[in-house]
Amino acid sequence: MHPHDPQGQASAHAAQTATALHPDFPAPSPHIPPLQRATERAQAHIAHWLHIEAMSGTVLLLAAACALLWANSPWAASYFATWHQPVALTLGPWSWQTDLHFIVNDVLMTIFFLVVGMEIRRELHQGALSQLRLAALPVLAALGGVVVPALLYLGLSWGEPAARNGWAIPTATDIAFAVGVLALLGRHIPGPLRIFLLALAIIDDIVAVLIIAFFYSGGLAWQGLVVALAGLALVLLFKRMGLASAWAYVLPGAVLWLGLLYTGAHPTLAGVVLGLMTPVALRSARAHPLEAAHQALGRVQGHAEQGRFDAAALHQELRTVERAQRDLLPPVFRLPQLLHPWVAFGVMPLFALANAGVQLDGVDLSASAPQAVAWGVLLALVLGKPVGVVLATLLAVRSGLCALPPGVNLRGVLLVGLLAGIGFTMAIFVAGLAFDDAALLGAAKLGILAASATSAVLGLAYGLLVRHRLAQ
Repeated sequence: MHPHDPQGQASAHAAQTATALHPDFPAPSPHIPPLQRATERAQAHIAHWLHIEAMSGTVLLLAAACALLWANSPWAASYFATWHQPVALTLGPWSWQTDLHFIVNDVLMTIFFLVVGMEIRRELHQGALSQLRLAALPVLAALGGVVVPALLYLGLSWGEPAARNGWAIPTATDIAFAVGVLALLGRHIPGPLRIFLLALAIIDDIVAVLIIAFFYSGGLAWQGLVVALAGLALVLLFKRMGLASAWAYVLPGAVLWLGLLYTGAHPTLAGVVLGLMTPVALRSARAHPLEAAHQALGRVQGHAEQGRFDAAALHQELRTVERAQRDLLPPVFRLPQLLHPWVAFGVMPLFALANAGVQLDGVDLSASAPQAVAWGVLLALVLGKPVGVVLATLLAVRSGLCALPPGVNLRGVLLVGLLAGIGFTMAIFVAGLAFDDAALLGAAKLGILAASATSAVLGLAYGLLVRHRLAQ
């Protein structure tokens, strides 16, 4: 540590203070290189992120099971009535009315897409997509996992024009479910294979967002575009003014959302736009956060040494340390950590509960169009995803464009391809955009649920079979 490094001194003092106040607190080693510390922090963040994804996959599964049971129970009418309950917002002479299903799918899912946008922004800045050499293989593998299922679906539904609009349904991967199944395989799964799956799923999200923007948005209304641009202008103005509080951007975000809604584009894209605009650098501050934390902890230590404990003063000093901790992380790293648990355990399960309720006896697969949709989605996810991922990876590696990451072999790539067939959340979301017809939408959801369950079972069985041979 450099003797004139205030950040290093502050960090050391903070650790020493914690040890002094709490004798059982382990004393840190002063000889850990900065690069190793950064690597350990990154690994801890990834482990925390994977834990949330794995747990949220279980919650998603329970929510989907509840929706299916509710929709096929004697109380099925209450299931559909619940999500069509009217919701109205009135302000003076102005009134806006919708239903609860719209609130879940178009309002709350905007928060989901906000987190997706920030994850993409972070990966582009400092992650799996920040360097072409690192991003090339998962990008090509993900594109293979998008193109092959789409072509397979179109081939199976070509004779049914009404069914063709669902071609994008089998192109996306549900990160929470896929990571949840991968977590069930235990510690034998190589770390690089987990990162490969995450990178592929993030690229899938990027492609899904682009597909929604370009293929599932209505004709653009210029009046709404003006409102959306006004929201963007407010975001840029607030960033220019140095406003760091996330709450300050709720108003311009709402303006952008309303503009996209009236434009004809899907309003949830406002979340992606805001996520991609999230700052990746620390906000300017009069004092360095570590210096502020150092001073606050010094005052706490002084009180402890004198035997004086003022609850109000201690609370204020701890608030100072908390603010310093917040300021140490750029918004693109800090906000997903705050929002991700709410999205994983709140928004996504609620979306599953509102959308996975398919009346199994009400889906008529005797008609050719619903049959083409159901089988097209099922086969495109279960077969098209792994074939596309493995084929694109093989072509990329054999052509010399890319190399497999250390610790990843083709068995691992096939496992990722099988798990990528778990479409669920994003697939159901796209299905709702693709089909207005209830029969086709029901068939699509049935195909998604069957395909996701089949892909999960196949991925788990294959992973258990080869988990000791997944590393190079």
